[in-house]
Amino acid sequence: MRTTVTLEKDVERMLRDAMHRSRKSFKETLNAGLRAGLGGKPAQVRSVPFVIKARSLGLRAGVDPAGFNKLADDLEMEAFLEKHRRAKKR
Repeated sequence: MRTTVTLEKDVERMLRDAMHRSRKSFKETLNAGLRAGLGGKPAQVRSVPFVIKARSLGLRAGVDPAGFNKLADDLEMEAFLEKHRRAKKR
């Protein structure tokens, strides 16, 4: 059935928030809200579970994992020296 309904601002905001949370259309969200408010049973929706297929990427050839600590130390030392150079100029 198609009909025109005038929603008050607060009801529209709640409906838009519910749409955003459920990631469903205006029509689906409005019907679910009316069913819940009027005491009807919500429609059974089969959702497909979200599955992440993990895979090992490893390190690229030629990358030394021990070198990451040295790189972090070098960057920290450069930042320390730069900070003290700026402090001396003041």
